[in-house]
Amino acid sequence: MKEKEVINYIKNWLIDYSKKSKTNGFVVGISGGVDSALTSKLSAITGIQTLCVEIPINQNEDQKSRGKKHISWLKDNYKNVQSTELELTNIYNSFVSNLPKDHKNKNELCLANVQSRLRMTTLYYYAQLNNFLVLGTGNKVEDFGVGFYTKYGDGGVDISPIADCTKTQVWEMGKSLGIIKEIIEAEPTDGLWDDGRTDTNQLGMSYEELEKAMMDETSEGYSKYLEIRKKNLHKMNPIPVCMMEDE
Repeated sequence: MKEKEVINYIKNWLIDYSKKSKTNGFVVGISGGVDSALTSKLSAITGIQTLCVEIPINQNEDQKSRGKKHISWLKDNYKNVQSTELELTNIYNSFVSNLPKDHKNKNELCLANVQSRLRMTTLYYYAQLNNFLVLGTGNKVEDFGVGFYTKYGDGGVDISPIADCTKTQVWEMGKSLGIIKEIIEAEPTDGLWDDGRTDTNQLGMSYEELEKAMMDETSEGYSKYLEIRKKNLHKMNPIPVCMMEDE
């Protein structure tokens, strides 16, 4: 991969899209992971106003610490970068406390997705407030391989600058752009679980294994990749529309 060329291509794509859309900047949710770190760095190097938003909900302290270090690094180096934090834990806890008693422990995934959708709502609040665009932080494996995101949560964005890049390419670009080692080496996680489970724990395959399966139908993990993908196609396919027949 020619990291510098790809980075420059994405930067110019962002600048061009911003001009055509007549918006004033970009909003990026910062999680402490490499995808959001890379996306916010790419936004920063455009010179366009970039708002980094921390939106913790019962978030792991290591993740919060990495996110804060990354934002401080960006702000120290780019005058167009600003940041804000909105703690959503109380809002989320209030939602949970108002659920019927027999619902609270019924489906952990439902509540994990609620967290993601609360974060999406927050990002769009700041985007509309400032006439900014919400930047997606999903990579190719998540967005188009196995659909590893929350529908109308972290999947709810305006544009996706790294969605055609594999996780390996994200790591490579991150290193090239000087993103802190702690973030590059952190085990990927969506940060939605109290037990700190990783993406590999949830998917049952590592990103390296998933990438190999996406590119090689003869690979050992291909059938498992297809199984994961099939479950999430409803996220990746267009919304079904009941089309009216001609009279």
